[in-house]
Amino acid sequence: MIEGARLFITGANRGLGRAFVRQALELGAARVYAAARDPASLDATLALDAARVRRVRLDVTSVADCAAAARDCGDVDVVINNAGVLSNYGGFVTKPDQAGIRHEMDVNYYGVLNVCQAFAPVLAANGGGGIINVLSILAIAATPVVGSYCAAKFAALALTRCLAAELAAQRTRVLAAIPATIDTDMANGYPGPKDAPDFVARTALEALAAGQAEVHIGPLSNAVHAQFRNDPEGLARERAQMLPT
Repeated sequence: MIEGARLFITGANRGLGRAFVRQALELGAARVYAAARDPASLDATLALDAARVRRVRLDVTSVADCAAAARDCGDVDVVINNAGVLSNYGGFVTKPDQAGIRHEMDVNYYGVLNVCQAFAPVLAANGGGGIINVLSILAIAATPVVGSYCAAKFAALALTRCLAAELAAQRTRVLAAIPATIDTDMANGYPGPKDAPDFVARTALEALAAGQAEVHIGPLSNAVHAQFRNDPEGLARERAQMLPT
């Protein structure tokens, strides 16, 4: 599904986004549209393959930006919603930060929605295709210290499941890619295990090609998912200990 395809990737200027570009190129993508809010930040991504990678300016929170990108990139077969933020460390009540909470929801939920709404007609016109929404194991493992991030990713997971059903008729696959902690700038300072960005990107691309609806990526994501299935109350008690300080 990736060989010969044309991909549109948000948040492609670093970390996991750049890894998606690299893995798509290795799998034989014909073209990759690399999108970021600051086009200048995409220089290193374009250097991966100047002939096949194109720069796109995109703020995913802007409906107008998403519509413009869809018009300009009308040959896209696969859309990867990778752009995301984790900016609010604190509880909903003990350390409320309305601006941080809204920012995370704007990017992690509404940003995904905006891109999907803009590109779904493009994919339909091109005979169908695929969408990968990069989520997080925190969508099912509510952790108070990053509660608003969990809530935004949970909302995006519900959105992804609904889109999978809604877009099946137009032959568009929608994948929920669910990693745990990835070795990127977002996880700086996290002392636990981290998955390599290229491993996460490659696993997600292969899962889309295989027709999966959801994929838990890496040992930690799979372990937490198994705990959620087998002992959801125990997982909730464990996560409740991770309170804001």
